This record gives sequence, structure tokens and C-alpha cells, in this order.
Amino acid sequence: MFSIESIMSTDLITLPPTANLAEARKLMQSNRIHHLPIVEGDREVVGLITLTDVLAATDSILRDDENRLHAKEILVRDVMVTDLATVDEHASLRQAALFLEKHKIGCLPVVTDGKLRGIITDTDFVGVAINLLEQIEDTEPVEREYA
Repeated sequence: MFSIESIMSTDLITLPPTANLAEARKLMQSNRIHHLPIVEGDREVVGLITLTDVLAATDSILRDDENRLHAKEILVRDVMVTDLATVDEHASLRQAALFLEKHKIGCLPVVTDGKLRGIITDTDFVGVAINLLEQIEDTEPVEREYA
């Protein structure tokens, strides 16, 4: 059966809290991701930043140049979420899914022994759902049309 460890992303892209929002946005765009764990030292998670956070913190291009805050001027540490939920890689996949749904969040960093091991997102759960639906379809009898 599925486990958090089996579906989490482990090829992680992270940033330090001293990075700026321009760096965060560029990483998200080039890697087609919406969540960046913020780490210090040896993969210690200190926060999380989402694409929504980046867009909300960046000034509109409609504001005049003299008064606009540029993404290069805003540090990740000033915008990141620090009160974040994490999950252990050995936790129940069902509990993690229910937590995401209940709290209306898009991801959970997977942390074991204080170190970032992976990230599990709502997209990962869509993949699980597709797999389960395919398994169900494979076991259902084929319906025949009779003329």
C-alpha cells in the first residue's frame, strides 16, 4: 500500500531565509513548483514559502516605480510561514491527507529527526487517487452491450 515515504518528493529545491523573493519566484517558475521549504544548516526546516506568498508580498506593477517594492528588496524570512505543520515519513498517509484537507493547505514538509526528508503536496494525493481509480477499473468486470 501507499506510504508517505513512497509518494513524497525527495528531489527538493530549497532556499535559505536570507534569499529574496525574486530568487524564490525564479526557482518556482523554472521548476514549476508552488512550495519552497526554507532551510538552515543541515536541512533544518525554518519555514515555507508558497507562490501565493510571493505574489501577495510583491508590489503590483501598477504602482509607480519610485514607490514600488521590488522582489529583490524583500527577504524570504520576512514573508515565509514559520508556524508550519510537518509530518514524519512513517506517519499515516490517510492522516496526512485529512490534515491537508481540514486545514486547506497545499503541502506538508516531511521531517524526520529534525531534518527535511521530502515534501508531500496535494498533487501527490491526486496521483494516488488516479492510481487507485485505475486499479479499481482494472478489477471491474467489462460491461458488454447486448443488442
